[in-house]
Amino acid sequence: MPEPTNARVLFAGRYLTVVSETWPGVGEWEILRKHAASAIVPLTPNGDVVLVRQFRVPVRQELLEVPAGLLDIPGEDALTCAERELYEETGYRSRDTKFLGGLYLSPGTTDDYVHLFVGWTDDAPTGPSESGIQVERRPFTEMVAAAQAGKVRDAMTTLALLLAAAQPSSA
Repeated sequence: MPEPTNARVLFAGRYLTVVSETWPGVGEWEILRKHAASAIVPLTPNGDVVLVRQFRVPVRQELLEVPAGLLDIPGEDALTCAERELYEETGYRSRDTKFLGGLYLSPGTTDDYVHLFVGWTDDAPTGPSESGIQVERRPFTEMVAAAQAGKVRDAMTTLALLLAAAQPSSA
């Protein structure tokens, strides 16, 4: 595996770091480094998917997404992170959680990686939702159709819904 000949940190913040690396034959390349994340498609007994609507500063709009969060707790694994984020954001708990896969979100500029899961919940939450997040339940089949039609604006959510729909016990 090739390695850069030089690297320097341009910015280090709470959640991300920007590094400039020099590569033989490529030149200087700026890379956004951040914690990996976990996301979960929470399915209710009646066939709904539990989603969160929240304002996303970088795109200046509210997006409807599957619950997700950063792997920023030392020693926490991806599955535990997904289940924790689901509960913190929505008040729902997951059981029988299954790994769907993982992906780099934009490997030309960032090492941003997300682990995707599907889990089954009870019909009602057991805790409060996170402040600033609006919890929405939608029919899973409706959201899969929206993802297939290109109407889901968040790439992570689109792929998570499509992968969950491909699971034999999800539909």
